[in-house]
Amino acid sequence: MRIALGTDHGGIRLKQDIKSVIEKLGHVVVDVGCDCSDAVDYPDYALPVCEQVISGEVDRGILVCGTGIGMSIAANKVPGIRCALVHDTFSAKATREHNDTNVLALGERVIGPGLACEIVKEWLVTEFSGEERHVNRVNKIKLIEDRYLQG
Repeated sequence: MRIALGTDHGGIRLKQDIKSVIEKLGHVVVDVGCDCSDAVDYPDYALPVCEQVISGEVDRGILVCGTGIGMSIAANKVPGIRCALVHDTFSAKATREHNDTNVLALGERVIGPGLACEIVKEWLVTEFSGEERHVNRVNKIKLIEDRYLQG
């Protein structure tokens, strides 16, 4: 898989650890930044990751900021993105199996590098279950999105 990775200044310290996990699993990292500890705006990094996911340039995206909250809010404004803010491995697995998430958000100031790497691994190896009840729910999310896009 190709995985887009974006961080703001609040997520820069986890970036290399996450890149290493992705690459060790045999995937390709598409790094959209940021590369500094100077204050930057998280939507500037969430948007290009999400655009690459929607366009099919990458298979999934991972976003990291201080709490993960800002990144997840910004990501979920992009039609077709299902971003989950995750701070434990159970949720990482569940959000893939049940919600078919295509973007993962993490909070560097909330979790440490060891847990972040375990979450990323779990999220990357878990597939959508495809169970009818989960497909129906994801389709209902898409209907909500379509309703508000049409105005």
